[in-house]
Amino acid sequence: MSRHLDRYGPWALVTGASDGIGQATAQRLAALGFSLLLVARRADRLAMLAAELRAAHGVTVQCLALDLGTEEGLATLRHESAAHDVGLLVAAAGFGTSGPFLAAPLREELAMLDVNCRAVLALTHEFGNRFAARGHGGIVLFSSLVAFQGVPHAAAYAATKAFVQSLSEGIAPELRARGVDVLAVAPGPVRSGFAARAGMRMGATDSPATVADGLVAALGRRALVRPGMLSKALEFALTPLPRRGRVWMMGRVMSGMARHVA
Repeated sequence: MSRHLDRYGPWALVTGASDGIGQATAQRLAALGFSLLLVARRADRLAMLAAELRAAHGVTVQCLALDLGTEEGLATLRHESAAHDVGLLVAAAGFGTSGPFLAAPLREELAMLDVNCRAVLALTHEFGNRFAARGHGGIVLFSSLVAFQGVPHAAAYAATKAFVQSLSEGIAPELRARGVDVLAVAPGPVRSGFAARAGMRMGATDSPATVADGLVAALGRRALVRPGMLSKALEFALTPLPRRGRVWMMGRVMSGMARHVA
């Protein structure tokens, strides 16, 4: 039995499991022997992944197709997950936007806030309490390279990730005393469906599998991980700069990635 399954098993809940980092993490956890509760909006993609994981690893997989940006979706997840002894939450669901802040459709920005912040807070509170009651568990939240300074041309998205980073840092000492590990994962650009939805052009990227491997290795041992060589290289370049300089630099980077920068 792996240290992860022993400490966090038998069930892991992975949101955003239909693509990218969420999918890669589900694959990694299945290989470790976890039973999986997979959540995303696309039922067909979840069903394909579940069939793959059952065939490859012989694990139990349940799928929930729902929208975590709605109270109905959150309520359904609370109810359906209660039947399982979930000991690990991987909150990978999220999306981004890019372009000039004043030109952004407010409805889309608020929807992003609901998924990236409100749902993460609600699930962290719900499962944090469950894990504390059982005396052990793990919570994985997704920060980002953009979480550590403001980012022109992706201002609202970066702000949502700053919220997640700050939340993770704040609760980690509290929950550690209750037997619950909290890990913030802060990747750089990753090859996934994220860029298309965010309206970004990606250049160099890390793979979702690299991020999944990094978070599994760090879970229970660190409070923050920056997985992948690209993330580490960007951290090395940005860290010496004052915050104002990081904002300027990230604005230059994002102006080359966002498709509709005025």
